[in-house]
Amino acid sequence: SILTVLILTLLVLLTVATFLWNLLVLATILRVKAFHRVPHNLVASTAVSDVLVAALVMPLSLVKELSAGRRWRLGRELCLVWVSFDVLCCTASIWNVTAIALDRYWSITRHLQYTLLTRRRISNVMIALTWLLSAAISLAPLLGWGETYSPEQERCQVSQDPSYTIVSTGGAFYLPLCVVLFVYWKIYKASKFHMGGRRRNAVVPLPEAAQVKEASHEPQMVFTARRAAITFQTDGETWREQKEKKAALMVGILIGVFVLCWIPFFITELISPLCSCNIPPVWKSIFLWLGYSNSFFNPLIYTAFNKNYNNAFKNLFVKQR
Repeated sequence: SILTVLILTLLVLLTVATFLWNLLVLATILRVKAFHRVPHNLVASTAVSDVLVAALVMPLSLVKELSAGRRWRLGRELCLVWVSFDVLCCTASIWNVTAIALDRYWSITRHLQYTLLTRRRISNVMIALTWLLSAAISLAPLLGWGETYSPEQERCQVSQDPSYTIVSTGGAFYLPLCVVLFVYWKIYKASKFHMGGRRRNAVVPLPEAAQVKEASHEPQMVFTARRAAITFQTDGETWREQKEKKAALMVGILIGVFVLCWIPFFITELISPLCSCNIPPVWKSIFLWLGYSNSFFNPLIYTAFNKNYNNAFKNLFVKQR
């Protein structure tokens, strides 16, 4: 039908756009030396996971959507590869968003202790833990924790073992969800505190005749300061307040889109095996592709709040020409 053709065209365009946009972000980070530092390494790690989603996961998901009854006709080996990369890349993408939120939180609330060296070390640790945790969750079914492929029903899906479902959904979504919500709440409080704490700064005028006496065996020396006052006021927001406000807005949008994209899928993914509910396949597909679309929105959000990326994109195209 025309509707089916339109939907498939939209999914193909989403896949291509996700791949190209994240690839552009990676190319920009690699070519511009100014981006070889925190937080751009976290952005690069997110772009890598999102590129892999677009290159290895979404095309095979599209093939599955095209098959009659959404059956899997590509064999057991390819099924295992697809499911493993699906869990690996999507989990890494989610945890990379969490790492970006944590980095913004520490840079706002602990900007004196959170030095460049400390920031670099912590970001590298977060990237390593992100990919290790994602690999552990994705490889568990290959080691016998549940079954992903059913040749009789031609079905390929993430392991529906109840214990694996609880561990995988908790580690891949619900734990990072709690972290990012807590972090954004703290960022919001810190931002409001700094904005509310901005007051008229003034040096209080000295009394009419303030005398400072120096006790000594010598004759006393008296210093008198006649009414003198120095006042100054910061009109508008300071540079740091503007930076914190912008960071809070960026993190808020990033977290909001992340939650909207993934929460329908993970709610159904958790409930379905535990209650043996039969969710219509069309809704499973909608929720799955809504989650995949988060890989498209990620680079749009964190580049929209950084003018340096826009300038780097322009320079990259000019050099290519």
